[in-house]
Amino acid sequence: MLLTYIVKRIIWTIPFLFAVSLVSFALIQAPPGDYLTTFAATLAQSGDMVDEQRLEALRTRYGLDQPFIVQYWKWISGVLQGDFGISFEWQQPVSHLIWERMALSVCLALSTLLFTWAIAFPIGIYSAVRKYSIGDYIVTTIGFLGLALPNFLLALVLMYVGVVYFGANVGGLFSQEYQMAPWSWAKVVDLLEHIWIPVVILGTSSSAALIRIMRANLLDELNKPYVTTARAKGLSEFKLLIKYPVRLALNPFVSTIGWAFPQLISGAVITAFVLSLPTAGPLLLQALLAQDMYLAGAFILLLCTLTVVGMLVSDILLALLDPRIRYQ
Repeated sequence: MLLTYIVKRIIWTIPFLFAVSLVSFALIQAPPGDYLTTFAATLAQSGDMVDEQRLEALRTRYGLDQPFIVQYWKWISGVLQGDFGISFEWQQPVSHLIWERMALSVCLALSTLLFTWAIAFPIGIYSAVRKYSIGDYIVTTIGFLGLALPNFLLALVLMYVGVVYFGANVGGLFSQEYQMAPWSWAKVVDLLEHIWIPVVILGTSSSAALIRIMRANLLDELNKPYVTTARAKGLSEFKLLIKYPVRLALNPFVSTIGWAFPQLISGAVITAFVLSLPTAGPLLLQALLAQDMYLAGAFILLLCTLTVVGMLVSDILLALLDPRIRYQ
């Protein structure tokens, strides 16, 4: 039954990914005009002459004068072969621009997710088991502060503290000598030395939210009759917590996988600008502003794909974790 459910979910992701790609391309085409329109407006603002014949020639060359379905088919056919097209603004293959940034973004998102779980899981359990204690009140206060404090403001505070009091630059993911260097073990170590700062900044609000969710769900499970019955049979408190109520209260942790990756990648644009992070967010924003449809479309498609794959992994883990899940 479980294997059949997993196979069906995997099969359903194929048409869903196709629909996602169509919607992604439609979103890029939705704003009026195209890249050349934005380019002409930029030239006009700087006082340069705009040659309409040249713009029309470029529009024909790039296929921007063709119908939507023709442009979409040309784009998706290339994507299926690993060719995401040429960036209008950068005049480089899109694949050269996105892969390293997406790899760093996924690495940052995965590290932040693990940090969030490592913080929220034990604190949420403690807050539920020791409800209305001094520790619970302290955790609740810190959680509310974490939810209320914007990530970019926390980033500015840490940058100020790092520069003024420690004389260290906390911006970026690499030291200056490793920014353009090829990948090596020394560069990986340098990345690990820098990545903890954005991980803490991005994971603060997520940890605070999951602590509250974990506390509420676990409190709901602790008041159910099966917990009282298990306790009456002499089951130790630790084993009772881990085997039954904590397992069922973990559902929110697993269900966040689907939206955690794209949210951390696309939702931390301001923080990425503040910390000068070479991640996907700033480049995606720049591509959207310039209407660079191939570059923006590739980013949006990859983010949507991460969401679909994350939801697939989340559904499978929920089916394995919670016996109350019905495969139908």
